[in-house]
Amino acid sequence: MTRTFCFTLALFVNALVLAQDPEKSFTVKFISDFLEIDGILDDPAWENAEVATDFQQYFPSDKVPAKQPTEIKMVYNETTLYVGIKVLSVDNNWVIPSLERDFRAGGNDNISLMFDTFNDGTNAFLFGINPFGVRREALISGGGEESGRDFNTSWDVKWLGEAKMFENYYTAELAIPLTSFKFREGETKWRFQSYRFDMQTNERSAWYRVPQNQSIFSLAFMGDMIFEQPLGKSRTPLALIPYANAIAEKDYLLDDGRFQLKVGGDAKVAIGNGMNLDVTINPDFSNVEVDDIITNLTRFEVSRPEKRQFFIDNSDLFGSFGGGKDANPFFSRRIGIARDSTGNFIENRILGGIRLSGKLNDDWRLGVLSIQTDKDKANEIASNNNTMLALQKKVFSRSNIGMFFINKQSFKDYDFIEREDEYNRVVGLDYNLASENNIWTGKFYAHKSFQPDDSRGNFSSGASLSYNTRRFNVFSDLVYIDEDFRSDLGFIRRTDILKSATGVQRLFYPKSSFINTHGFQFFPIITWQPSLDYKNTDRNIMASWSAELQDQSEFMVEFYGEYIYLSDPFDPTGTEGGIPLPGDQGYHFNSVGVEYESNRAKTVSFEGFAQIGRFFNGDLLSLEGETTLRLQPKAVISLLLSHNRIRLPDPYPDANFWLVSSKLNITFSKSIFWSTIFQYGNQANNMGINSRLQWRFAPLSDLFVVYNDNYVVNQFEPRYRSINLKLRYWVNL
Repeated sequence: MTRTFCFTLALFVNALVLAQDPEKSFTVKFISDFLEIDGILDDPAWENAEVATDFQQYFPSDKVPAKQPTEIKMVYNETTLYVGIKVLSVDNNWVIPSLERDFRAGGNDNISLMFDTFNDGTNAFLFGINPFGVRREALISGGGEESGRDFNTSWDVKWLGEAKMFENYYTAELAIPLTSFKFREGETKWRFQSYRFDMQTNERSAWYRVPQNQSIFSLAFMGDMIFEQPLGKSRTPLALIPYANAIAEKDYLLDDGRFQLKVGGDAKVAIGNGMNLDVTINPDFSNVEVDDIITNLTRFEVSRPEKRQFFIDNSDLFGSFGGGKDANPFFSRRIGIARDSTGNFIENRILGGIRLSGKLNDDWRLGVLSIQTDKDKANEIASNNNTMLALQKKVFSRSNIGMFFINKQSFKDYDFIEREDEYNRVVGLDYNLASENNIWTGKFYAHKSFQPDDSRGNFSSGASLSYNTRRFNVFSDLVYIDEDFRSDLGFIRRTDILKSATGVQRLFYPKSSFINTHGFQFFPIITWQPSLDYKNTDRNIMASWSAELQDQSEFMVEFYGEYIYLSDPFDPTGTEGGIPLPGDQGYHFNSVGVEYESNRAKTVSFEGFAQIGRFFNGDLLSLEGETTLRLQPKAVISLLLSHNRIRLPDPYPDANFWLVSSKLNITFSKSIFWSTIFQYGNQANNMGINSRLQWRFAPLSDLFVVYNDNYVVNQFEPRYRSINLKLRYWVNL
């Protein structure tokens, strides 16, 4: 296995330098003035600015120039980068679902700008705007390969942007403080990319050409913006974000009602041009968007994305180690939650913490995190210190080597803490591969955990490789997790596994007025259990055909062939008092599924999924559909219905899992937003309503009114109710 690993690694290194498209660049001129940001490009500075144009089409083709022209100009002074944009189309029927900041780019008209300020092809800042001047910003990490993990819109930063609509085009002006970026002092060049969605013609385009088989925000495909004069030093070293939160709440199950006033806040300290120190004291996350309820038919936990602002900046530096699906040693959502004496997860108050993260120089990144959680003796929860140290070194053009140390340790000696839970430590080394043109990507890692009186074995390791071209996409992943490996701050779905996953996809680009691209995929996942003499315990073979249509709708047909060996009895219905399926037995079952997603730019859009087949020794029918209505630009209303019907033979229980989720988002203006989500899930035994009114009265300064109401479904009785009035204010010193 070692010989194979070395041979494969050598193959990757040889593939790092591959041909790229011809380089594109433009010059950003220095000015001494400050521009008025009104969306109209009438300032004299724009007349002499160099133009970045000649966008290339990404959809429906990636081989022709964009049919709808786009022009970008940039100038800068000592404190601010100014961007002027002109976007043309065939009409004025722009699609703008909402006036709320941080909108989703797909399904509406907008343009996005990406800045790779350290020229490493790994991390970038994104700023976007639409024809109504609604703004969004995001942090891109990991080279921009995976939309879920590598594209984070929870990041907030101060900047200005306005837009103005004219006949068949709109213009926009952006003023982005240089302190909103991180960059090396004296820098003369950033890598740059811009991509645009035009819903009137169903065209997606980018300034630097991106092959359709790659992500449109991949950082492998960027040109250069060259500064006329070297950039100086950051001039805003400190930002304070205090908050006050008045909460009235009642837990009906414990018959406990109370009113409390919380105060605390965050501080952001710029250290040089590349590092940032975040400090939090008594943080409050009551205004964070609630998680969607899901139906989980597996035996394992499902991960949820991090939405808390304190953990967002440079989050990839901490959270990208290991395998995200099976063996992630650091999962920030573990902090602030703990198991009580009955084994249930409950909130564990964070007292405070610090995060130091960013670039030391062109090649090195550093991350240090330390957070202290409070004790809760009534629920037998210790006060813990949660610490992580991460160091990353750039190698080759876009690859890197990372190492980390994690320590979760009880702050005191509690009589209710078992010896093996006094501390948990994990160390590890990762190599992340990304070739210059992103055809080859991969990861190799080895991690080891330590607990009291337990330092032998405890390994987690893995290797993955992806080869992605226009017509073929081949992926292979191998994961080993020792039975005794433990990461209390990580996301480890299961231990004691050797897992292999391989995917092969063939893509076709027909000359059709109906289908844009389609392809076949074969994706087997096989798991062995080392402690059972490497017995094959899981096998999931998926074969599918998928198509992307010319109107941007998508269609997929899937076949699933599954085998699961239950080492222990398991009730997939979770019925209280139900007879579980016997353990020490294997189950074969097959099913077929179909998925469809319509064009999200339409006033009414729909996506649905249906699956039917066997399930363990019974049958499964899964149906899910979501309809979205856009009342442009003030309101978006969506309704999701999901039903999973499980029928097992006697004496095992049946189940009907229902999930209903309705969302209402109303934007009264670009500063006042109201969002309400209603969720009913009988598997989670919860019906909840979360309603949030937000007034952004100043840049990144908000007043929130948040109402929560939860009910136990089975008895239909109140569970928890609260109302919050929270004020947050961002001030730069």
